Order: sequence, then structure tokens, then C-alpha cells
Amino acid sequence: MKKIFLSLALIPLLGLGMNAQKPNIQHIAPKSWWAGMNDSKLQILLHGTNLKNYKVDIKAKGIKLLEVAHENNPNYAILYLDTQDAPAQDFSIILTDAKGKTYPIAYKLDARKANASEIQGFDSSDVLYLIMPDRFANGDPKNDYVKGMYQDKVDRQNGSARHGGDLLGIQQHLDYFKDLGVTALWLNPVQENNMPEGSYHGYAITDYYEVDPRFGGNEAFKNFVTQARSRGLKVVMDMIFNHCGTENYLFKDMPSKNWFNFDGKYTQTTYHTAVQSDPYATEYAKKLAIDGWFVASMPDFNQRNRHVEKYLIQNSIWWIEYAGIQGIRQDTHPYADFDMMSRWCQAIHKEYPKYNIVGETWLNSNVLVSYWQKDSRLAAPRNSGLPTVMDFPLMGLMNQAFDEKTEDWHGGFSKLYEYLSQDIVYANPNSLLTFLDNHDTDRFAKNEELARNANRYKQALAFLLTTRGIPQIYYGTEVLMSGNKSKGDGYVRTDFLGGWQGDKRSYFDPQQRTKEEQEAYTYTQKLLKWRQGNKVISQGTLRHQTPRGGVYVYQRSLGDKHVSVVFNGRDEAFKIDWEYWANLLPQAEAKDIISGQTIDIKKLGELAPRQTLILEY
Repeated sequence: MKKIFLSLALIPLLGLGMNAQKPNIQHIAPKSWWAGMNDSKLQILLHGTNLKNYKVDIKAKGIKLLEVAHENNPNYAILYLDTQDAPAQDFSIILTDAKGKTYPIAYKLDARKANASEIQGFDSSDVLYLIMPDRFANGDPKNDYVKGMYQDKVDRQNGSARHGGDLLGIQQHLDYFKDLGVTALWLNPVQENNMPEGSYHGYAITDYYEVDPRFGGNEAFKNFVTQARSRGLKVVMDMIFNHCGTENYLFKDMPSKNWFNFDGKYTQTTYHTAVQSDPYATEYAKKLAIDGWFVASMPDFNQRNRHVEKYLIQNSIWWIEYAGIQGIRQDTHPYADFDMMSRWCQAIHKEYPKYNIVGETWLNSNVLVSYWQKDSRLAAPRNSGLPTVMDFPLMGLMNQAFDEKTEDWHGGFSKLYEYLSQDIVYANPNSLLTFLDNHDTDRFAKNEELARNANRYKQALAFLLTTRGIPQIYYGTEVLMSGNKSKGDGYVRTDFLGGWQGDKRSYFDPQQRTKEEQEAYTYTQKLLKWRQGNKVISQGTLRHQTPRGGVYVYQRSLGDKHVSVVFNGRDEAFKIDWEYWANLLPQAEAKDIISGQTIDIKKLGELAPRQTLILEY
């Protein structure tokens, strides 16, 4: 059963009644706006029944009606207003029918919060913790079932079904994240996803201005962000501009066919988004890759349509202003129109100069990824404006390196050294999002055997949290959750034990973790707590040398403070070549962050098999 009604809270806003002669307004987007924005041009999209038959005007102080655009579909009226000189106020959009009868629609222009434009985004001082809301914790079982929505049942035994996790469940465990030591929470999409199947993951949005009621709704999200920020935790919101879900009203009742690529007819993308930077790519190859649909249930927006562009840009700004989110992760970034997404980044930074956005740039080489970062020399004279890109190539190498023997020219840490030595292709290497895994990949521990390999885990976390970039940890990594994507997405998106009443044990309770899980948690917590506020790691320079004898060393430095990270990339003990590594190691005693001991590296005998040292001095 599809949702065909507005919330009761919205009905007074729209000034609707039971009189059938009144305009049938089904959607208004955005729901409200703010006075004093740097960009004073406001788009208001009205969706109803035969709105083309009504004359549209406004009754407001200092607001100018610039344009009323009607698309091919008579059910839409798209207003463009100039709010430059307008104070905060309640005003009316006036619809007048052919007989001259008027119907006011109430609209609110709010006052901005003090210093709203100064909101601080995430950066290299942060560690992001990625959560799939449906799979973390169920704080309110009453919203498991929402009348009128397609997927209205919870089945935790089915990896593709909804499991009942929600925003309240995450909120109830904010102290867990604080205690762990992460500083930002990245949530997979929380906006309404009223699709017949696969709605749990959120990537087929059906209403861009509504948080899915099965997660708790808009106010629950706003409260969640407020509560997180009160504990010093930033919230990063996942957004999808390349496509929406087929149940989105913008697709089901298209304003016009050119709101979607290929006139709204399913045409499969090739997924080969390297065409965006390929100097030899044909226009046909580009069109298929960029304009093609991600899957049949996700229609591809035509972002070259000015109305679409404004709608999407405003949506981001609305969520920042409404909820106070401190970052955006943009899904499938290279599948979208380069120029429009560049203008989107510019629009965000015009309103919020200190904001950060990370784009999902799933490409197989650093050259291809670097093309998408702001100020890339490879993209010039084009500029994406995107501050942070996702370092997928490094993720791939990390999932190999800690299982391999490090030789002087290949394998193990030699791969990581060689990759980092190519950071010259990036405009800002320290603004890369680094990660071992996420919701779309195998977990770093593909199976329980790998999860039990403590040295592998410790070396990976030490590298992730001390190298350049902005680290991201996938929920459950800290307690050795494993999963192999070859079995299906559900196997890497399993429930966080203890998040549901009746779970046999809880990852939240140290007493219920296994010895191995607790060891991993304690190790990760120690590194995360140490990293907080550590400018040497977040801002310092990085120097390294080619691995020798299986050993890899790099040094982070800021002023007169240093951190040296030492890895033995072999399964046998090895004595450090002091002479070779002298310029990257302390000349006197230093504190080993992992053991808490004071170490004189010159007197150190051997590095144990797969040993890691983090030396602060």
C-alpha cells in the first residue's frame, strides 16, 4: 500500500480543508526556509492536482516573486522567490482559481540560529564511525510497523529485510561511541525509503525532506543530532543526488520527462565512471555511464535541469540548517554531472565556509580518485569543489598488506609505501577518507579465522589511525565483526548484538564480549583516545623510507613533537637496522603508546613477529 497522505502536522501548514474546491496540495518542498541566507533565491516546489489551473502569487514582507514555472505535468508549480531583503516571517502563497477565489498556503521563513554559517565540518582530527541505522539498535519497537508503508515487517533472519534498528537505538548508545573514542557518526541514509524491497539500506529515497518514520521521523533525527553534538560527536548525513527510488513522487508523477535521464526510461549505467576523466572516451560512453540508471529501481536524475539542480542543492542546505548536521557523504559521486556537483559544493561552502563533504569516489587508482578532489591539477581547469574523496585504492591495498610478507620491493608494507609515495597526485592527501571496509565491501575480517588474527588487526588499526587522512571505522570492527560480501550484502550488514531486546549477548557490555573481542576493543579505544586532539597525527607532516628487511617506519612531525610508527611486516622476529632508520626514529627514549612503556630504540633487541610500535617523543 503506497503512502498517499501528508502528516497531520503538515495539513495546517498548507491551509487545507475538507472543501473539495480547495487545491489538493500533496507536497511542498522545502517545508520551510530561513531569512538571511547568502543565496537569497528560494525555490518552492508545489505538487498537487492541476495546479497549472491556479494563478500563483505571494503575500509577504520584502519577498519578491521572480518566477512561477509550470512543467509539462499540470500537477506542479515551481516558485522562485528573492528573499534578500526579507525578515523572518510567516507569509502566504496565494492560489487563485478561474473564478477569482483565493486559497492561501501558509509558509514560514525562520530566523537563522546565531553563527549558523560557522558550523564546523569534520576533518583529519576526527574519526568517523559508520553505522547502518537498521542494523545497529532498536530503540523503539513501536515504529517497526508503520501503516501505509510497503515493508512493514521486521525479519532479522533475512539479510535483505528490515531489522528494526532506528535513530533512538543509536541515540541510546551515544555514550558507547564517546567511550570508544570516535568523534563523528556517519549514518547510512535515513530519509524516507518507501520501496517494496531493500528499503533498509536507504539508498532509494522516496522523499528527500522526510526521515523514514521507521527510523523515527524528522524530529527524532533533529533530536539525535542535538544529543550527539552535546557529547562532542559530529553527525555526517548520507545523501544521494544521482538517483532516487521509483516510488518517489517526483518520478511517479514526473514534473516533466527531462527531470530524469533517458526521459525517465530505464537505461542501465555501465558503471565505468572513469569516463569522466578519460581523455579518449566517446560521448556515447560518457552518456551511458553518467546518465544511465544505477539499477532499475533507482531512476537517474537529470542534474542539467535547472529545477532539479536547485531542488537538490536546497535539500542539502535545509538539512544542515534544520538539523545541524556537521558533514555530508555524497553517494555515487562520479555517476553524477560533474559541473552540477561542483556548483553544489560551491553553494554549500558559500553558506558554510568551514563545512566538509566527502564524495563516494569508488575508482580503482589514485589518479582516478584524485581527479575528483577540490583543486585537482589533473581536472584543471575544471574543479569539483569536493574537499574530501574516499581512498578506495588504499582500502584495497590494506586488505592485502597485512596478510602478506613484506619484502624490500614488493608485498605487505612495500605496497603501502609505494602507494603513499604517489600522493603527489592528490591536491590534499590529508583530506582523504581512509578506511578498511564499509557497508559495500567485505568486512576487514572476511571470516572468523581472520577475525582471530590479533596481529593483523592491530597493525591495520595502527596504520589506519596514524597515517595521513581522515579515518573511518565500520560499526562492529572494534569487536571483530566479520562478513563476506560474496554471500550477499546482508552478511556485511549484520546486527550489532545487544541492540535488540532478547539478544543472547551484547557487544555493548564488556563482560559479554569474548576475550578476543575485548582485546580488540581495548586496543582500538586506546588508539582512538590517544588520537583525540593529537595535532601531530591530524596535522603533522609524514616522512618515510622504503621498507627494509620486512620493517616499515614512518614519522609524523609537527614543530618539535614527533610520532614514529614501526611495523614488522613478517611472521618472524627481526632486529631493526638502526643506521638505516635513524632519521625517522627517536634519538633518545620515547613512550610506546601501545604498551605504555618507555623504550630506547637503540637498545631494543628484536621486533617480535608482526609487532607494531607507536613511539611518541
